[in-house]
Amino acid sequence: MHSPEPRPGSTSPEAGEVDHTVRLDRSALDATRPFGAHLRMSWWKPLVLLVTLPVVLVLTQWLAFLFVGVVVGSDDPLSTEFTPSKSLAANLAIGVTGLVAVLLLVWMTRVPWRALFSLRRAFDPRRLAHYSLGAALLVGAAMAVVAVVAPQSTGWTSFAITGTTVALLAVTLLTTPVQAAGEELLFRSVLLPAAASWLRAVRPALALGLVVSSLGFAAVHGSTDPWLAGYFTVVGLSTGLMAIISGGMEAPIAFHVVNNVLAGIITNVMSGGGTNTIDRTTETGGPSLLILAVANIAMVAVVWRYERRARPERAVA
Repeated sequence: MHSPEPRPGSTSPEAGEVDHTVRLDRSALDATRPFGAHLRMSWWKPLVLLVTLPVVLVLTQWLAFLFVGVVVGSDDPLSTEFTPSKSLAANLAIGVTGLVAVLLLVWMTRVPWRALFSLRRAFDPRRLAHYSLGAALLVGAAMAVVAVVAPQSTGWTSFAITGTTVALLAVTLLTTPVQAAGEELLFRSVLLPAAASWLRAVRPALALGLVVSSLGFAAVHGSTDPWLAGYFTVVGLSTGLMAIISGGMEAPIAFHVVNNVLAGIITNVMSGGGTNTIDRTTETGGPSLLILAVANIAMVAVVWRYERRARPERAVA
């Protein structure tokens, strides 16, 4: 009887040794399933992630705000006013949490970290650029429509450029991509496939992963306004679908980064030269969010069309 040959790309252990890493990788990663439902985990591991990571996110930001308060001498480091230093702290804290989420999942499952960014192919910078351009057009158009039909909902006051504005713009351009990518790693790279691992049937697994990760995404934003909470849920569902359809994280990261950077730039220059305030309490949202939600849904359609043309044999129906 012939001994089985090693799979392509694998390395054979020395005689008498067992390659535990390869065995664990193969048991936890199922590349025959679509991205988002490609992990196999013990039932308790997703629970640990779902409980631990939101706490890490909140605690990391809280500690970052306290640190900034000590450095700048703020009387209320947890206020809703976002100064340049506080915005910097928040963005970096969220980015760190995304990295912690990836490292924790890799440690728990022993899957290659690249499998959390894309499946069956390498992470593609061209896709990232293509989807960034599409997101810029869609998000820019949606924000322009909101400014015309519902200017009172934007919270913008007047155009002004001050030292504070320049500092906020620098923080936005340099660290908001870190913040947006961190949220995508946390919720789409980690929590989506973790929750989906509870079910073996592919479509129910993907649906469960989308629901759990999207509701978690909305919950950590802490909004008590139904319009805002609903909008954050739509963002989570949309970016989750982008990841599943494209088989990787280029599209959701591109959309989230472009959305947050454009919103940050416009808000900074239209804040009368002052700081920003983030208020997500009741009656801070409104029907104008439907316009922004349309941009999210339109981006899902863009991703579906692009992937269908690029890889028709793998397109998601």
